[in-house]
Amino acid sequence: MRHLRNCISILLCASVTGTQAQSNSDLIAASQAGASPLYFQPIPATPLVTPGSYKNEGECVPRNGLPAFFGKAKAGKPLLVGFIGGSITQGNAGYRPQALRYLQGMFPASDIKALNAGVSGTGTDLGACRVQEQLLQYKPDLVFIEFAVNGAYAEGMEGIVRQVKAAGAEACLIYTITGTQTKDYNNGKIPLPVQGLERVAEHYQLPSVHLGMEASQLELDGKLLWKGDPKDTVGHILFSTDGVHPLQAGGNLYAAAIARAMEEMKRMSSRKPVRLPKPLFTDNWESAGMYAPRDIAVFTGSWEQVKMPQFAPWFPVIEKASVPGAAFTFRFRGSGFGIFDIGGPEVGQITIEVNGRPMQVQPPLVPGTQVYRLQEGDSLPVNRFNAYCYNRYRGQHQLFSLPDGEYTVTIRLSSQLADKRSILGRDQQTDIAQHPEKYSATVLYLGRVLLKGTPLPMAKQ
Repeated sequence: MRHLRNCISILLCASVTGTQAQSNSDLIAASQAGASPLYFQPIPATPLVTPGSYKNEGECVPRNGLPAFFGKAKAGKPLLVGFIGGSITQGNAGYRPQALRYLQGMFPASDIKALNAGVSGTGTDLGACRVQEQLLQYKPDLVFIEFAVNGAYAEGMEGIVRQVKAAGAEACLIYTITGTQTKDYNNGKIPLPVQGLERVAEHYQLPSVHLGMEASQLELDGKLLWKGDPKDTVGHILFSTDGVHPLQAGGNLYAAAIARAMEEMKRMSSRKPVRLPKPLFTDNWESAGMYAPRDIAVFTGSWEQVKMPQFAPWFPVIEKASVPGAAFTFRFRGSGFGIFDIGGPEVGQITIEVNGRPMQVQPPLVPGTQVYRLQEGDSLPVNRFNAYCYNRYRGQHQLFSLPDGEYTVTIRLSSQLADKRSILGRDQQTDIAQHPEKYSATVLYLGRVLLKGTPLPMAKQ
């Protein structure tokens, strides 16, 4: 597996294929029910993983290591560790609590706290928008970045990395996989979505860890079943029930890979931090951010501020519009904007105007991302209701790309209703049949405005 260290594809777009990214995204998006608490500690039942005896020199690519983190740890200084990623990071079995417990045992003299910035069903595009608010404002010493399973968008990853490094934190990229990718590792290859992310890691000399190698080998040896019934654990380890999200036994294998990597980097000779190089991609997401709507936008029509406790870690206050015509307007300089909102049975559709002109939404620039193109034309509603909005509420986002410039954007709640019955799957018809009034409403729950750029002051009225 030696060639894994040098097997880095030169990818100028997202490192995902459309079909694979969509199917994986479906599994991950369906898992989300709400936000997780930001600060966390391992629950008492969290196992203490051990590095174990598995060895593969390609599993950890240490590069320049984590010199500042280990320097503080060896000195017994307090440390803050951030975890950002998708549903595998957000969940409490995927790897995160086990990895934190190992770090706390590795450096018992240090007070190590941690932040969970996992958001299910999202990739590096939203990650670049939210990393400042959800992690960097708290000044972490080290950030683990996990976005390989869905949304492995290299330009977005570079945006996250540049923001993390500019904030003075160290970064380590970690790569989870799906069951279809175990064959890649067993054939000495790197899964395609990881290749573009490895190019970013190499450019910034960041350590990276392939979390799925041991599990792949165990599957090949007949000692692990990647996907199965929860009761099917006789004679093998059951990694997951859906092919993506690890059960605790699967998460322990992921965390053990992090433990081996941390032990390897701890033994490295003292190194100096690497200066931030020039960007790898001219269109990276370093300028991305998310903003409380009232901080940058002017609201017209009927709005109310509401709170939904299950989403408070992301959105302390939510702007709710339920009367068509309600709108908000903001200005920015940059190349993209979007919304981070909440989906549910009653959510409706929105229309978009840019510099006073109605817009139509075109397919994503890169399959597997939520970055859509905009085209001037007759205004067509953008639907915020999807198949995951059946009798439940979940965070969701959508971004829109524009040529670099200065823009005034107005987003308005539309009176046009989507055909929600046709959007819901065959097994999701019960609630809409029993409570049609919920689904006939039209609502927008706005949590944050997303920008790939910088907000500009609104003109005085």
